[in-house]
Amino acid sequence: MPTDPTTPLSFAYWVPNVSGGLVTSTIEQRTDWSYDYNVALARLAEDAGYEYALTQVRYTASYGAEYQQESTSFSLALLLATERLKVIAAVHPGLWQPGVLAKWVATADHLSNGRAAVNIVSGWLKEEFTKLGEPWLEHDERYRRSAEFIQVLREIWTEERANFAGDFYRVRDFSLKPKPLSSPDRPHPEIFQGGNSTAARQNGGRYSDWYFSNGNDFDGVSQQLADLRRIAAEAGRTEGPRFGLNGFVIVRDTEAEAREQLREIVAKADRPAVEGFGAAVKQAGAATSDQRGMWADSSFEDLVQYNDGFRTQLIGTAEQVAERIVAYRRLGVDLILTAFLHFQEEIEAFGKKVLPLVRELEAADVNRRAVSTAS
Repeated sequence: MPTDPTTPLSFAYWVPNVSGGLVTSTIEQRTDWSYDYNVALARLAEDAGYEYALTQVRYTASYGAEYQQESTSFSLALLLATERLKVIAAVHPGLWQPGVLAKWVATADHLSNGRAAVNIVSGWLKEEFTKLGEPWLEHDERYRRSAEFIQVLREIWTEERANFAGDFYRVRDFSLKPKPLSSPDRPHPEIFQGGNSTAARQNGGRYSDWYFSNGNDFDGVSQQLADLRRIAAEAGRTEGPRFGLNGFVIVRDTEAEAREQLREIVAKADRPAVEGFGAAVKQAGAATSDQRGMWADSSFEDLVQYNDGFRTQLIGTAEQVAERIVAYRRLGVDLILTAFLHFQEEIEAFGKKVLPLVRELEAADVNRRAVSTAS
């Protein structure tokens, strides 16, 4: 960080492996959480130009997600059903032991020819832990545990004999064979980690390969990028983390149609579910040391898309959405994490209508920089 501005932006999509779609609304969502639907979707996304897919992790019914496919096994199924798509499995420290996950990822990496990745989720839903008999740590302690978890993963994957002594994890002379696949551009499987809090930014800047942000506007993203750059520099890092931004995409023939679609989504929101989710996440965020949690300032409308995807404002015509995406790229965003109402048909349309425009705008930016440098 800062990343090479000539590198094309990457695209990922939320895997709908839990029921209810990606908005908590009674509006029609032609999306399904089944295996067959998701295999077809993964192949469509791969052909449309997507590089990554992110599986969701839920262990119990909550806020519209009545049914949940387990993230790591589902990720492996998608890896084996595709050829190029990289699949990011979301996992919770506290419910996984890092050495066990390191072994699982190494195996998945070999089976997929180096396409496995993980997203470390510190946790926001208390019941997922307490109903399974696990302690619910305070917010900053959960992120401190995640920091150790990430360090242990990297140690096991990259060292012949791993050793680590922390407050949450102890590893003594542990050797993992076979290790995951490795290359100069990817020394180990990519480690993603999300959150908006100060603790999350510390973890991202110090330890993660990628930092996932909730949806945000230009000013909010600029602030996060500045924080991450400062933290990474203070930690002595010369590169990373790369920055991924969540955005719910509504592309229609006119901006008015797209805005009307957003209005309908919010008007048909499942109010009890949205308010319950809001109460849970704001309680989790209120426990931060500086009251700066992931959803600290999210409105009701923001929470209808439960990772603030409307805030990114990828809403309008194909041209408008492409221009806004490239504007985020100019700020330093490396990846856009997308969600849709109707995943299969809209991802296919996104690949045909929006991605070519993004690549044209990126190429124009590269040419302008080349001319400016030459002059």
